[in-house]
Amino acid sequence: MTELQFHPIHGRLEEILTSLMHTREVAAHPSLAYTIRLVSEEIIANIIKYAYSQDSEAYLSLYLCDDNGAISIEFRDGGIPFNPLDKAEPDISLPPEQREIGGLGIFLVREMMDDVTYIYQDRENRLKITKKYA
Repeated sequence: MTELQFHPIHGRLEEILTSLMHTREVAAHPSLAYTIRLVSEEIIANIIKYAYSQDSEAYLSLYLCDDNGAISIEFRDGGIPFNPLDKAEPDISLPPEQREIGGLGIFLVREMMDDVTYIYQDRENRLKITKKYA
């Protein structure tokens, strides 16, 4: 298991993504790199933008595990409690100009990952994504 800690996080999206992509777990599976980066970028960008006020003590912890034919990444932050899985899926049958704003990011995460879970525990948002490779 690899653990990455970032504090503060504002303005550090690329640095966080670069660190994530260079972990043993991700580097061992280059065929999953694009998917993991895209999904992780969506999640991290939303944490940076919405979880904290600009003057807060913002942090982000990532826990990566490569086990049983899958890579799992758990994103932990101490920001405002928010379960993105409670958000209704967007109606993608509508033309873009008729859709409600928001929700496409978590839709993308759900579509591209094999499993996505959320819990609020110990005053942290914990969003875990899993992608099978076997």
